[in-house]
Amino acid sequence: MVNIKNKTRSEFIICLFLVVTTLATYWQLPTHDFLDFDDNKYITQNTHVHEGITWENIEWAFSNTDFGYWHPLTWLSHMLVFQLFGFKFGVHHLTNLFFHIANTLLLFLVLKQMTGALWQSAFAAAMFALHPLNVESVAWVSERKNVLSTFFWMLTLLTYVRYTERPGFYRYLLILFVFALGLMAKSMLVTLPLVLLLLDYWPLGRLNLTRRYSNQETQTSKFIGFKTMPVLRLILEKIPLLSLSAICIYLSSLSIQRFGIGISTASVPMKLRIANALVSYVSYNKKTVWPHHLAVFYPYPQTLPLWQVSGAGLLLVCIFFLALRAAKSKPYFVVGWLWYMGTLVPVIGLVQAGLWPATADRFAYVPLIGLFMVIAWGVPDLVFPWRHRKAGLAVIAATLFPILMATTWLQIRHWQNGVTLFTHNLNVTHNNSLAHNELGNALKQEGKFGKAMFHYSKALQINPNYAEAHNNLGNTLTQQKNYQDAIDHYNEALRIKPNYAEAHNNLGTALLYQGNCKEAVYHYNEALRRNPNYTGVYYNLGKIYLNQGKIEKALLLYRKALELNSEMTQVLYNLSWVLASHEDEKYRNGTEAVKLAEKLCKITQYRQPLALDVLAAAYAETGKFDTAVLTAQKGLELAEQQCPKELALGLKKRLALYNKRQPYRQKLNNKNES
Repeated sequence: MVNIKNKTRSEFIICLFLVVTTLATYWQLPTHDFLDFDDNKYITQNTHVHEGITWENIEWAFSNTDFGYWHPLTWLSHMLVFQLFGFKFGVHHLTNLFFHIANTLLLFLVLKQMTGALWQSAFAAAMFALHPLNVESVAWVSERKNVLSTFFWMLTLLTYVRYTERPGFYRYLLILFVFALGLMAKSMLVTLPLVLLLLDYWPLGRLNLTRRYSNQETQTSKFIGFKTMPVLRLILEKIPLLSLSAICIYLSSLSIQRFGIGISTASVPMKLRIANALVSYVSYNKKTVWPHHLAVFYPYPQTLPLWQVSGAGLLLVCIFFLALRAAKSKPYFVVGWLWYMGTLVPVIGLVQAGLWPATADRFAYVPLIGLFMVIAWGVPDLVFPWRHRKAGLAVIAATLFPILMATTWLQIRHWQNGVTLFTHNLNVTHNNSLAHNELGNALKQEGKFGKAMFHYSKALQINPNYAEAHNNLGNTLTQQKNYQDAIDHYNEALRIKPNYAEAHNNLGTALLYQGNCKEAVYHYNEALRRNPNYTGVYYNLGKIYLNQGKIEKALLLYRKALELNSEMTQVLYNLSWVLASHEDEKYRNGTEAVKLAEKLCKITQYRQPLALDVLAAAYAETGKFDTAVLTAQKGLELAEQQCPKELALGLKKRLALYNKRQPYRQKLNNKNES
């Protein structure tokens, strides 16, 4: 009884240590901002996420019609957090950190339950919690899919261990259920059934290969219900799990094909992919031991030296054979190494999609656990002959963990915002066109257009065929009213990437500023032909038709835009004005105008004079003149503080009309935009 209490107390202290040290290391994280690097697609500009969990959004998450990867559970987690906390970026970061801590605790408990080795399990879990290679998965909100799927990975292991202790049908169903949830968070879990086979060998001891490391007899499974050879029985036991993995791989491949983000072997030959995979396996090992010059994006190589590829291949083969030779005496070595090698296969780059890097720290989040197991069980074996073994191990841990905490804390600082992240990325990598492009985006958000243009130009010097950099440079030139140079860059982007809908839209806008309305409409329609769900194009076309007096067409386009993005402020503003104050009575609808204008004011937190102006006009159209007066007065106060004198004068005139119980009528023109 005393031993049980002591073990429970030790486990509690270890769990407390893991939580406290992880929180202390990541303490600065909630002050960090969102990034425009994927965070905009996942959160800040995603209307499905903003609307929270609804039946329509659940259907969208599972159908995956707007994004290149299938991970519905991740979408639902983003929706839930946004529904509860909105744009409070600290909470979104803390959610990732919560899952990382939960993963750490579950890893410790699973290893402890499987092996009975308290301190080795604690050491491996602490390495996982504090290693700087895992910063990317925690500090990047978009990587919720990584920490969330790993949470279900750990739960699957826990339910599997419980099943092996007393096999049963319902316990097996629970494994399938939790595993399916993990696959719906990220397809990285497809290799988990094979990891379970490894764990059957060690430490669960369910696979009998005449091993010397244990006298325990192989545990039998009651799930299959008939006698076979142990290996076959264990393989059959994994077939339902492997079937779920196959379904997930199929759905993921469909998503990649649908969005055309797959990278063909014509552009990146398979020979180069294999070479980079071999080098990457060694690179992850090196970063585990010496986590130096970590970056969010490592450019994919165009070539690799033969000596580097052959050396990496030879090293991997040697380690593999050493692990096999030690399989009976040191089973943790072969299990940990195969865990590492096998779980990296889906992201090692043999199949590529999107902006594929040479390596990525986030890819190693789960595979590193295998290496941590090798270290946690291997180091005590190495120091076993020591006279003061326990003291030596304590000194190693006391030295290593503060170093890891300090290194991780410094790495987290780089994730403060886009400028700090990609400035660091450029400092530790070479010829990184993506980092230059993303740093340009971050600087443009801060209004530093000159510096942004410099980095876009640097990106194009490195990669002249970088369509996105041409488009971004064109956008910056458009903002500076250098329309002709902007048009040249948009045309270059379309030459490189003919189906680039965003470049068509931006080219249309630049042409419109030059007064070339006919060509602008052509490119807007081309953008819609390539992306029928492009909300901004419907707004741009609607504004053109509105200025041409084609009100019915404009209203139709505005309403289509709101179907796709119910929070688009420009559309809410323009449509509200038409419905509240158009000269022709047949186009006015005061009730709808109030509804749209109230939504606009809610989005702008009642701090935007233009939004309050249109809301006052909508109230007046419905006869609510007292409310219109109060709203217009508030808008006037803000306009006098924030806006040009013309807006304040206009609000004063409209306020006078509302006081006289008269609605406001005007033709909307393209100068009235929120």
